Amino acid sequence: MPRTLFLASESPRRASLIRLLGVQNIHIQASNIHEAMDDTLTPAENVARLAFHKAQHVAEQLIGKSGIVLGADTTVALEGHVLNKPEDAADAERMLMLLSDATHTVHTGVSLIDIETKEERSFVESTEVTFRALSFDEIRSYIATGSPMDKAGAYGIQEDFGAVFVRRIEGDYYTVVGLPLCRLYVMLKEFAPDLWEG
Repeated sequence: MPRTLFLASESPRRASLIRLLGVQNIHIQASNIHEAMDDTLTPAENVARLAFHKAQHVAEQLIGKSGIVLGADTTVALEGHVLNKPEDAADAERMLMLLSDATHTVHTGVSLIDIETKEERSFVESTEVTFRALSFDEIRSYIATGSPMDKAGAYGIQEDFGAVFVRRIEGDYYTVVGLPLCRLYVMLKEFAPDLWEG
Protein backbone atom coordinates (compact mmCIF):
# COMPACT_ATOMS: atom_id res chain seq x y z
CA MET A 1 0.00 0.00 0.00
CA PRO A 2 1.54 3.36 -1.01
CA ARG A 3 2.16 5.94 1.68
CA THR A 4 0.09 9.11 1.84
CA LEU A 5 1.05 12.54 0.51
CA PHE A 6 -0.39 15.24 2.76
CA LEU A 7 -0.82 18.55 0.94
CA ALA A 8 -0.45 21.46 3.37
CA SER A 9 -2.65 23.72 1.27
CA GLU A 10 -6.29 24.52 0.64
CA SER A 11 -5.50 25.66 -2.91
CA PRO A 12 -7.73 23.77 -5.37
CA ARG A 13 -5.14 24.49 -8.09
CA ARG A 14 -2.37 22.74 -6.14
CA ALA A 15 -4.62 19.80 -5.31
CA SER A 16 -5.48 19.27 -8.98
CA LEU A 17 -1.81 19.52 -9.96
CA ILE A 18 -0.75 16.95 -7.35
CA ARG A 19 -3.17 14.46 -8.90
CA LEU A 20 -1.30 14.77 -12.23
CA LEU A 21 1.76 13.18 -10.61
CA GLY A 22 0.02 9.81 -10.32
CA VAL A 23 0.37 9.65 -6.54
CA GLN A 24 -2.17 7.14 -5.21
CA ASN A 25 -3.10 8.55 -1.79
CA ILE A 26 -3.48 12.32 -1.42
CA HIS A 27 -4.93 14.01 1.65
CA ILE A 28 -5.57 17.75 1.98
CA GLN A 29 -4.41 19.02 5.38
CA ALA A 30 -4.43 22.83 5.42
CA SER A 31 -1.66 24.44 7.47
CA ASN A 32 -3.59 27.61 8.40
CA ILE A 33 -0.40 29.44 9.38
CA HIS A 34 -0.13 33.23 9.16
CA GLU A 35 1.62 33.88 5.84
CA ALA A 36 3.52 37.06 6.73
CA MET A 37 6.46 38.15 4.59
CA ASP A 38 9.82 38.87 6.21
CA ASP A 39 11.06 42.16 4.74
CA THR A 40 14.67 41.23 5.46
CA LEU A 41 14.49 38.30 3.01
CA THR A 42 14.36 38.17 -0.78
CA PRO A 43 11.11 37.01 -2.44
CA ALA A 44 12.71 33.61 -3.18
CA GLU A 45 13.88 33.24 0.43
CA ASN A 46 10.40 34.14 1.66
CA VAL A 47 8.62 31.45 -0.37
CA ALA A 48 11.20 28.89 0.78
CA ARG A 49 10.61 29.89 4.42
CA LEU A 50 6.81 29.88 4.15
CA ALA A 51 6.70 26.55 2.28
CA PHE A 52 8.81 24.96 5.02
CA HIS A 53 6.71 26.46 7.83
CA LYS A 54 3.50 25.16 6.21
CA ALA A 55 4.94 21.66 5.86
CA GLN A 56 6.42 21.70 9.36
CA HIS A 57 3.15 22.86 10.95
CA VAL A 58 1.19 20.03 9.31
CA ALA A 59 3.89 17.42 10.01
CA GLU A 60 3.70 18.28 13.72
CA GLN A 61 -0.07 17.68 13.64
CA LEU A 62 0.42 14.26 12.04
CA ILE A 63 2.99 12.69 14.39
CA GLY A 64 2.32 8.95 14.53
CA LYS A 65 1.14 8.77 10.94
CA SER A 66 3.11 7.62 7.91
CA GLY A 67 3.60 9.80 4.88
CA ILE A 68 5.10 12.87 3.29
CA VAL A 69 3.93 16.44 3.87
CA LEU A 70 4.19 18.90 1.00
CA GLY A 71 4.15 22.64 1.68
CA ALA A 72 4.25 25.24 -1.09
CA ASP A 73 4.13 28.99 -1.42
CA THR A 74 4.04 31.27 -4.46
CA THR A 75 4.76 34.95 -4.79
CA VAL A 76 4.99 37.50 -7.58
CA ALA A 77 7.90 39.96 -7.58
CA LEU A 78 8.39 43.00 -9.78
CA GLU A 79 11.83 44.61 -9.54
CA GLY A 80 12.29 43.01 -6.12
CA HIS A 81 8.94 44.21 -4.76
CA VAL A 82 6.49 41.51 -3.72
CA LEU A 83 2.92 41.58 -5.00
CA ASN A 84 0.84 39.44 -2.65
CA LYS A 85 -2.88 38.74 -2.88
CA PRO A 86 -4.68 42.07 -3.33
CA GLU A 87 -6.40 43.62 -0.32
CA ASP A 88 -9.26 45.03 -2.39
CA ALA A 89 -10.25 45.97 -5.96
CA ALA A 90 -8.16 49.14 -5.92
CA ASP A 91 -5.10 47.14 -4.85
CA ALA A 92 -5.73 44.60 -7.62
CA GLU A 93 -5.97 47.43 -10.16
CA ARG A 94 -2.70 48.91 -8.88
CA MET A 95 -0.92 45.56 -9.24
CA LEU A 96 -2.20 44.85 -12.75
CA MET A 97 -1.22 48.33 -13.89
CA LEU A 98 2.30 47.70 -12.57
CA LEU A 99 2.49 44.33 -14.36
CA SER A 100 1.16 45.75 -17.64
CA ASP A 101 3.81 45.75 -20.40
CA ALA A 102 6.47 44.55 -17.95
CA THR A 103 8.33 41.39 -16.95
CA HIS A 104 7.95 40.01 -13.44
CA THR A 105 9.18 36.90 -11.63
CA VAL A 106 7.02 34.23 -10.07
CA HIS A 107 8.74 32.29 -7.28
CA THR A 108 7.32 29.03 -5.94
CA GLY A 109 8.90 27.36 -2.95
CA VAL A 110 8.29 23.68 -2.19
CA SER A 111 9.14 21.80 1.01
CA LEU A 112 8.78 18.07 1.68
CA ILE A 113 8.94 16.51 5.15
CA ASP A 114 8.87 12.80 5.97
CA ILE A 115 6.61 12.60 9.05
CA GLU A 116 8.40 9.56 10.50
CA THR A 117 12.07 10.32 9.83
CA LYS A 118 11.78 14.16 9.90
CA GLU A 119 13.92 14.25 6.75
CA GLU A 120 13.28 17.31 4.63
CA ARG A 121 13.85 18.42 1.04
CA SER A 122 13.21 21.90 -0.36
CA PHE A 123 13.63 23.92 -3.52
CA VAL A 124 12.56 27.19 -5.11
CA GLU A 125 11.70 27.50 -8.80
CA SER A 126 11.52 30.92 -10.49
CA THR A 127 9.87 31.81 -13.80
CA GLU A 128 9.88 35.07 -15.75
CA VAL A 129 6.49 36.24 -17.01
CA THR A 130 5.98 39.12 -19.45
CA PHE A 131 2.61 40.85 -19.78
CA ARG A 132 1.46 42.70 -22.87
CA ALA A 133 0.15 46.24 -22.43
CA LEU A 134 -3.25 46.10 -20.70
CA SER A 135 -6.08 48.60 -21.10
CA PHE A 136 -7.89 50.09 -18.10
CA ASP A 137 -11.15 48.58 -19.36
CA GLU A 138 -9.87 45.01 -19.46
CA ILE A 139 -8.18 45.38 -16.06
CA ARG A 140 -11.43 46.60 -14.51
CA SER A 141 -13.50 43.96 -16.29
CA TYR A 142 -11.17 41.25 -15.00
CA ILE A 143 -11.32 42.58 -11.44
CA ALA A 144 -15.14 42.66 -11.64
CA THR A 145 -15.12 38.86 -12.06
CA GLY A 146 -13.56 38.53 -8.59
CA SER A 147 -10.94 36.12 -9.91
CA PRO A 148 -7.84 38.22 -9.08
CA MET A 149 -8.73 38.63 -5.41
CA ASP A 150 -7.28 35.34 -4.12
CA LYS A 151 -4.18 35.28 -6.32
CA ALA A 152 -0.66 36.59 -5.80
CA GLY A 153 -0.07 39.45 -8.22
CA ALA A 154 -3.85 39.70 -8.81
CA TYR A 155 -3.94 37.29 -11.74
CA GLY A 156 -4.29 33.63 -12.58
CA ILE A 157 -2.96 31.79 -15.60
CA GLN A 158 -4.63 28.37 -15.35
CA GLU A 159 -8.27 28.24 -16.48
CA ASP A 160 -8.48 31.97 -15.88
CA PHE A 161 -8.97 35.05 -18.08
CA GLY A 162 -5.63 36.34 -16.78
CA ALA A 163 -3.99 33.95 -19.24
CA VAL A 164 -4.70 36.41 -22.08
CA PHE A 165 -2.43 39.00 -20.41
CA VAL A 166 0.67 36.81 -20.70
CA ARG A 167 2.81 37.45 -23.77
CA ARG A 168 5.82 35.30 -22.85
CA ILE A 169 7.00 32.85 -20.20
CA GLU A 170 10.62 31.90 -19.56
CA GLY A 171 10.79 28.91 -17.21
CA ASP A 172 8.36 26.34 -15.86
CA TYR A 173 4.72 27.21 -16.59
CA TYR A 174 3.60 25.24 -13.54
CA THR A 175 5.70 27.46 -11.27
CA VAL A 176 3.28 30.24 -12.23
CA VAL A 177 0.28 28.00 -11.54
CA GLY A 178 1.70 27.26 -8.08
CA LEU A 179 3.55 23.92 -8.17
CA PRO A 180 6.61 23.18 -10.38
CA LEU A 181 5.60 19.67 -11.43
CA CYS A 182 8.73 18.50 -13.26
CA ARG A 183 11.16 19.27 -10.44
CA LEU A 184 8.69 18.11 -7.79
CA TYR A 185 8.10 14.76 -9.51
CA VAL A 186 11.84 14.08 -9.84
CA MET A 187 12.43 14.99 -6.19
CA LEU A 188 9.52 12.88 -4.92
CA LYS A 189 10.66 9.85 -6.94
CA GLU A 190 14.06 10.12 -5.23
CA PHE A 191 12.84 11.14 -1.75
CA ALA A 192 9.63 9.10 -1.43
CA PRO A 193 9.27 6.45 -4.16
CA ASP A 194 6.82 4.54 -1.93
CA LEU A 195 4.13 7.15 -2.71
CA TRP A 196 3.58 5.04 -5.83
CA GLU A 197 2.71 1.36 -6.00
CA GLY A 198 5.28 -1.09 -7.26
